[in-house]
Amino acid sequence: TAVGLYMQYWIPWLPQWIPALLVLVALLLMNLTAVKYFGEMEFWFALIKVIAIISLIIIGIIMIITGFTTDAGVAAFSNMWNYGGWFPNGTMGFILSFQMVVFAFTGIELVGLTAGETEDPEKVIPMAINNIPLRIILFYVGSLAIIMSIYPWTAVNPAASPFVAVFTAVGITAAAGIVNFVVLTSAASATNSGIFSTGRMIYALAKRGHAPSSMRRLTHSSVPYQATIFSAAVLLITVVLNYVMPEAVFVMITSISTFCF
Repeated sequence: TAVGLYMQYWIPWLPQWIPALLVLVALLLMNLTAVKYFGEMEFWFALIKVIAIISLIIIGIIMIITGFTTDAGVAAFSNMWNYGGWFPNGTMGFILSFQMVVFAFTGIELVGLTAGETEDPEKVIPMAINNIPLRIILFYVGSLAIIMSIYPWTAVNPAASPFVAVFTAVGITAAAGIVNFVVLTSAASATNSGIFSTGRMIYALAKRGHAPSSMRRLTHSSVPYQATIFSAAVLLITVVLNYVMPEAVFVMITSISTFCF
């Protein structure tokens, strides 16, 4: 769904179900080949996001240190509390934001699901889990702190990306396209993880007799291909929804996934 929405930035006339279907098929084929390709794709998807966020943080810190002036005023850490404090309109908005916050954390359990196909899981998995809080602080909290220091909440346009605003302010004219590409890869990463994780969970259920035995079948590279295909087939429902109700499908899916999580 998100892939289709983001592709419309470059090709506005393209129905959003078409890129959604193409990405789904491409990721399914990659996941059916070997698990190493899943890891390879996730590495590059993650690298793109990390580069974008670190670039924002570095540029933002330079803007704050130099007292850079935007159309919203001078960049400074004090912008985070100078406009009515932390909750200028009460705590209700903060509470309501948890729908998207929880949605953003959907899939964090994927770290544990990869244990069975990880070299030295006793060492790697605990390290990955222990690094999660640090990464949240750096990439989520850090980027938000920088954005709010440059643009106080009164100047943030909810209909536009604050990342684009920051990059545009320093003269990066292609900021909108760059950020759109980053979020496009994030959407593809979410789909990729969904295909992988659901397929592995169905395979595990089949091994315990809680799912059809056919879901236990593996390829020569030890990929549970029937479970993976079933996972992609379920995701195909979203492609149909993108065709039937393109305007409402994104909010509906995020709401359902947040509630179920």
